[in-house]
Amino acid sequence: MPVLQAPRAWLPQGWAADVRIDIDDQGWIVEVTPDSRTEGAQMLLGPVLPGMPNLHSHAFQRAMAGLTERAVTPGEDFWSWRGTMHRFAGALTPDQVGAIAAQLYVECLKAGYTSVAEFHYLHHGPDGGHYDDRAEMSRRVVAAARGVGLAITHLPVLFTRDGFNAGEPAGPVRRFVNRPDDLMTIVDGVRSAFADDPEVRVGLAVHSPRTVSGDELAEVVAAFAASDAEAPIHIHAAEQTREVEECLEILGARPVAWLLDTAPVDHRWCVVHATHLEPWEVERLARSGAVAGLCPTTEANLGDGLFPLAPYLGAGGALGIGSDSHISVDPIEELRLLEYGQRLVHRRRTIAASEAVPSTGARLLAAAVAGGAQALGRRTGTIAPGFRADLVVIDAAAPPLVEQPDDRLLDALVFSGNARRVRDVMVGGAWAVRDGRHRKEAVVLHEYRRAVADLVAA
Repeated sequence: MPVLQAPRAWLPQGWAADVRIDIDDQGWIVEVTPDSRTEGAQMLLGPVLPGMPNLHSHAFQRAMAGLTERAVTPGEDFWSWRGTMHRFAGALTPDQVGAIAAQLYVECLKAGYTSVAEFHYLHHGPDGGHYDDRAEMSRRVVAAARGVGLAITHLPVLFTRDGFNAGEPAGPVRRFVNRPDDLMTIVDGVRSAFADDPEVRVGLAVHSPRTVSGDELAEVVAAFAASDAEAPIHIHAAEQTREVEECLEILGARPVAWLLDTAPVDHRWCVVHATHLEPWEVERLARSGAVAGLCPTTEANLGDGLFPLAPYLGAGGALGIGSDSHISVDPIEELRLLEYGQRLVHRRRTIAASEAVPSTGARLLAAAVAGGAQALGRRTGTIAPGFRADLVVIDAAAPPLVEQPDDRLLDALVFSGNARRVRDVMVGGAWAVRDGRHRKEAVVLHEYRRAVADLVAA
């Protein structure tokens, strides 16, 4: 049983000093004892935080970073970016997908993410035909995460059409298409392959209201709930104004309102982006118990808009963060941009802070680790008995953090620039990063470079 000794740890009741953390051989925290000094314990060299869940990832898009920033046509927007992304996805092989995912996941760990929700819709061959193993692509992604020590909630995606009134999908989009029963075959294949791994959770994703009908949504949710009634369910909704307009025109409701009226949305659900909401939708989403999955760097990159953070927090809504398209892989940058975007719009400061939690950094971090854990369906986000030992050790020697008292440390961490502050990362009781380095990073980078070189040559 590993025993850790932390100079400071962020516990449910706040910061505590000289904290002993006992972990069993299955990776669970069994005891946390403040004000305790233990001879022979592993001495941690900085303050300890709960690991951050990354609640929204499209792993293959990491290799696209920088490929969509040139103006090709007037009025470049999400929809032109989406066309490039589809063409890129159409060229990928299973080996390349695995190599790209492994590189991303190493970067996630080094940034302080300890788990990821992989929203996975790249299922089939380039012509839309099934691989011999329908879960081939899913297995590659899950194996990449576990090969580098990252916990994963895998979310095979239901995608049946390419727009509200679209016909049969064509071109690269054929790789995404499944019917509900086909998708459950993939879900069952991943569950079977990783049944003995406690760091693998399998959930469900529905791409968006524009890619499934109400009947298909109901069918797949019912089938999935019959096999695991508490597993997470994720969906994109209301990311773009055009999506909202088309949904109003064709379905007669805004995307989030349609979802809340159509599906049994509750604590299992994560509504990704939810950017464009009316005030009454904000209230309804918060009351549902679902998590709003926010991806500020991707939403900024795509020109999506800004989530209504202040009223949502005021309504008691749960939220988490994700790196989505991975133009940035840093939870601190996501949190900082989330707050700064609100400040620019409202022209005032400390938007996320509250009377109960006056520290902006503390409130953002607390919301993100709790909401992320909920969205991934994993017992994480808290340093306490009965939770997974997913821990991040901060580099207390970083100049902005030196000598910071407890009540200012998290603000200094979030609002002091982009230099990495992560020293060590533990997932399920096993060290994945030590002193800022991952033991497999050189090998993983070699395979990633080879995959990218092949894509460029093709």
